[in-house]
Amino acid sequence: MKCFLCKGDLQEQTTNFMIDVDNCFIIVKNVPSRVCSQCGEVSYSDEVAAKLERIVKAVRKAVSEVAIVNYQDSVA
Repeated sequence: MKCFLCKGDLQEQTTNFMIDVDNCFIIVKNVPSRVCSQCGEVSYSDEVAAKLERIVKAVRKAVSEVAIVNYQDSVA
């Protein structure tokens, strides 16, 4: 696949996904990702993006300020 931004080659890697939701900072570690070898842009498959949404929704309900979750260990 090619990068949407610069048309560089995408490589399969694991990355960390970080989001700030309602003053709660959530970090999901070891997320399967596609990373551009040229510009570093990170993208996710539809399946991974859907799982990230479920993880964030579940963690947000349980945590008030900061959460660090391993993608591989999550049940969402």
